[in-house]
Amino acid sequence: MASVRLDKWLWAARFFKTRALAKKAIEGGKVHYNGARAKTSKAVEVGARIRVPQGWDLMEVEVVALSDQRRGAPEARELYRETPESVARREREAEARRLTNQAMQHPLKRPDKKQRREIQRFQRQQDDD
Repeated sequence: MASVRLDKWLWAARFFKTRALAKKAIEGGKVHYNGARAKTSKAVEVGARIRVPQGWDLMEVEVVALSDQRRGAPEARELYRETPESVARREREAEARRLTNQAMQHPLKRPDKKQRREIQRFQRQQDDD
């Protein structure tokens, strides 16, 4: 394979569900190719570094192979290799999110009618001040 468009490669590597979503992310400046913003039609080269948002995380991958066809997930993972720095950063951020969620105290149940009225009364007092 000689060259593949960036949006097509991201779609084939299963970073985005559709090419339209890949295009939207690229045009929105979310995807970086070799450290810079790229256009949708940028030709992907083997060895290039691409930074792609994945939910809460930001993955930095190195292109290992080219493909313009969407295949199964195991085959798609063979198109790229995530950098060790990216893996370490994602694990560190996931641990921070986990600890933050543990520190937050979630209610055991939904508030009943009396408690809802007290919450609304408190919110009205805050708005009046």
